[in-house]
Amino acid sequence: MARLMADGDELRQSRQPQFELEGWIDTAPFEDLVGLKIEKAAEGKSVLTVPFKVKLAMGGGFMHGGAITTLADTAVAMAIKSLLPPGTIFATTELTTRFLAPVKQGVVTATAVVRGPEGRSFYGEAKVTDESGVEAAIFHSVFRVARGQGFDD
Repeated sequence: MARLMADGDELRQSRQPQFELEGWIDTAPFEDLVGLKIEKAAEGKSVLTVPFKVKLAMGGGFMHGGAITTLADTAVAMAIKSLLPPGTIFATTELTTRFLAPVKQGVVTATAVVRGPEGRSFYGEAKVTDESGVEAAIFHSVFRVARGQGFDD
């Protein structure tokens, strides 16, 4: 019984935040791991890039769809962040990625634009292109601002 209580204590402790992030992408562990770079983010638009590395490849040698989706999702988030007061909490609630062509090498770019807010929701889309300008994916998403931050429901 004592062992179960110890495990329960560990579970309760694991629900507590391990750390707090300061800034955004510079200190966001996942975005840093992938290697995303903000080229620009202002007025509800953004451009982000990521170099295609072997660690972002799938078995066929092309860029993994999850890496492409991460790039697009974060580009939309940066476009939204450019419109919101510092410290506003928001998250992706819905996303769709339509893959159009494989990415084989080079720097990949996501160009994003958002509209909103409509209540607490922002609607974003991003176009992902490979280094030669070939459109690799189209991304659509919905983000919601957390309650209690001055946005209507």
